[in-house]
Amino acid sequence: MEIRKTLIAAAIAMVAAQAGAAPSMMASPVAFSAQEKTRLVSTLNGELGKHGLDADHGYAIASQHPGEHGKAISRLNHTYKGVRIFESETVVVTDEGGNIVSESIGDRRQGLSGKRFSVKPKLGDQDAIAKGTMNIPLAKTGANPSSAELVIYPVMKTVRVAGAEGKAEDQLNAVDVRDVVSGYELAYHVKTRAMDRGNPVFYDTIVSANNGRVLEQWNMVQSVVGTGHSQYNGDVPINTTLTGGMYKMIDGSRGTGGTFGAMAITNANHGTSAGAVYTNTTNVWGDGQNYIAGGSTTNANGQTAAVNALWGLMNTYDMHKNVLGWSSLDGNNTATYIAVHVNTAYDNAYYTDSCKCMFIGDGGTSFKNLGSIDVIGHEMGHGITAATSNLTYRGESGGLNESSSDISGEAVEAYARAGGSGTSLPVPSGNDWVMGKEISKSGNPLRYMYKPSKDGKSPDAWKSTIKRLDVHYSSGPNNRMFYFLAMGSSATSGSDTYSQYLTQQPKAMTGIGIDKAYRIWFRANTTKFTSSTNYADARTKVLAAAQELYGVGSREAKAVQRAYAAINVGADVAE
Repeated sequence: MEIRKTLIAAAIAMVAAQAGAAPSMMASPVAFSAQEKTRLVSTLNGELGKHGLDADHGYAIASQHPGEHGKAISRLNHTYKGVRIFESETVVVTDEGGNIVSESIGDRRQGLSGKRFSVKPKLGDQDAIAKGTMNIPLAKTGANPSSAELVIYPVMKTVRVAGAEGKAEDQLNAVDVRDVVSGYELAYHVKTRAMDRGNPVFYDTIVSANNGRVLEQWNMVQSVVGTGHSQYNGDVPINTTLTGGMYKMIDGSRGTGGTFGAMAITNANHGTSAGAVYTNTTNVWGDGQNYIAGGSTTNANGQTAAVNALWGLMNTYDMHKNVLGWSSLDGNNTATYIAVHVNTAYDNAYYTDSCKCMFIGDGGTSFKNLGSIDVIGHEMGHGITAATSNLTYRGESGGLNESSSDISGEAVEAYARAGGSGTSLPVPSGNDWVMGKEISKSGNPLRYMYKPSKDGKSPDAWKSTIKRLDVHYSSGPNNRMFYFLAMGSSATSGSDTYSQYLTQQPKAMTGIGIDKAYRIWFRANTTKFTSSTNYADARTKVLAAAQELYGVGSREAKAVQRAYAAINVGADVAE
């Protein structure tokens, strides 16, 4: 097998290899031995008492990733009598000797200690699946069997903290309220990943294991609804593989294992499954034009969607590896792929955890081909979140999940437009701080990071009702926070970047640049967030990440406090 690169691509690889070091994470995968895993769980089990927990409690390792400077990141589910407690987790960073360096906890287990809580279900898993999918439109084509996991489901309620009891609803700050456990129910977490008339039908459902009642259900389609001749970026370098006299869209220099052994682009050919890897007799691909409806998906016009996808995939991979040392979606360099020409005139792009891959539509009524650089970065961002914090895709955590992908999209766009090389993110000039402008037929972006309310649906700041919004809108305030953190704000009340919540001096907060802002956000998402993290918790953990990277009381830490204050999460501080 022979790997072919254009001269430009080879030069990019050389520059990346020779560039000076910046604060980064370990690039190579880490092997976690059975002994190390056992030691970590044993250490944590030995500390149950300090958390007020009895011997029925325990830990189960969910995932492990390489960390910075030889450290490792472990995510552990909390268990009770061997059953996972939903959204109750611990994130541990350990050093090369296996010693715990930091511990972040999303805790929903205290109410179980000393209780006689039964973990014996009255309902079988197949009955739970039937109950959980009863009201979901399903088709057999392309469907994966639904799964059901027995869990202990904490029933949550929101209460006001001391001192905020008398505040009017519209005067509440995010730190004035907190979520507490009001009870527990033995339940099944039912995952449904099916197709209906070519559209993904992805739902998570919580079904009572006692009586089959649906306790909660949320949509899991993580989408943006909404030399290669690329459609949006001119001629771009793409890495392909030459084998048997044919060029394949398999990039053997990025990722290992997975479905195709490396990063790949496939042709769904208007279907809903991945299809075959793109091939070509020459190593020149695409015509740079939007796909002509009804035409071939394999000729030059049809190849353009694949060029868009591969260039986006390469830049997303390179940005995370070169800047942060994070390899592929899971940090362990496991290869992923993107399928293009999904369905017919499909106005969507989405990530799915069933294959840990992405599907890109050609666009129809509202959009052109959805393979723009920020959309690819967004979808791969979902993969990174799914592999790490796994922010539950509903309520405030779901909004943060979407926001994390928007943030990833902007970081990838900034990196790619500056040449796609180097170990730091450039001063933003190529990214536009909006999502999906290039793909929109009307020219109107899907989302505005600097002022989310410009879309007519997203709020600019946190409010107590935000958890009831669709996650594509509840993401708005955190998007604005990240813009302020990177770029700063304005003191002029009529400006799109003005915040009424910045009351300290200077009224126009100073940004710290996208490079530092993204490092802080990425560290928080991968080493501190848990699946239940909300806006108030995110502020605490993003601040902790900034303090670890740049110091307590640093300019960067103050900027985090100010950026969150600007969206009504926590109090403002002077610079």
